[in-house]
Amino acid sequence: MGDVKNTLVVSVVSHGHGEMVQKLLYQLAALEESGLLRVVLTQNIKESLPDAPASGWPFIFEVRSNSTPKGFSANHNAALIGAEEDFLCLMNPDVDLLQNNPFPPLMRVLERPGVGLAYPLQIDDQGSLQDSEREVPTIFSLYQRYFCSRVESRPEWVNAAFWIVKREAWLRLCGLDARFFMYCEDVDFCLRLRLKGWKLARSNTVVRHQAHRDSHRKLKYTFWHVCALARLWSRPVFWRAKWKINQLSVDELIVQDK
Repeated sequence: MGDVKNTLVVSVVSHGHGEMVQKLLYQLAALEESGLLRVVLTQNIKESLPDAPASGWPFIFEVRSNSTPKGFSANHNAALIGAEEDFLCLMNPDVDLLQNNPFPPLMRVLERPGVGLAYPLQIDDQGSLQDSEREVPTIFSLYQRYFCSRVESRPEWVNAAFWIVKREAWLRLCGLDARFFMYCEDVDFCLRLRLKGWKLARSNTVVRHQAHRDSHRKLKYTFWHVCALARLWSRPVFWRAKWKINQLSVDELIVQDK
């Protein structure tokens, strides 16, 4: 593949999201001057292969099918192992690019000194801004969020619906922590990234993503979420990062695209 600058690989994990994946792949295929060299689709459960456009895929397209479902972290780690591209993108199958090309502005902010992870703004189906940026979860902050309806104002971490990470940063952190099967892997990664001295950056580009919040409605997912939080809180890295983040002002927490 060679050492070409500003190259990109996208990892998408499908859990039976065939229709969404098809739409997203066609959107990716229609992009121009994005630096997109490769797309890795992981089918976590058995489903049909996506249909290629009539002209074929304009990028290297790899499909991996799991015999046994794996967690979010394990799937993306496996898809991105050995990646030679400069930038690694994690993208949910239900992301809609809204006929925009989000990659050039995201890669532009990633080139700023010290930035290890960049992300777009997320809106829902009604066009309202999603709360993809949140405070580090503690028992107290979660109580205030869910029982006191407090609106969080500190962007201390960002959900992993759409990330672009510098390869150097990804390798330094050894990717996501696969001990998090579902939930909190994105919190953990953002905290470890900050502890290593990297910054998060927000681009002004916009994508649509409808957060499902299954842990609010389904007991099984609630149980998984609670277990993930317990694991997160048991790690010394959580408390070291929380202390470091508490020393930063709101303006220092996120590098903003200008």
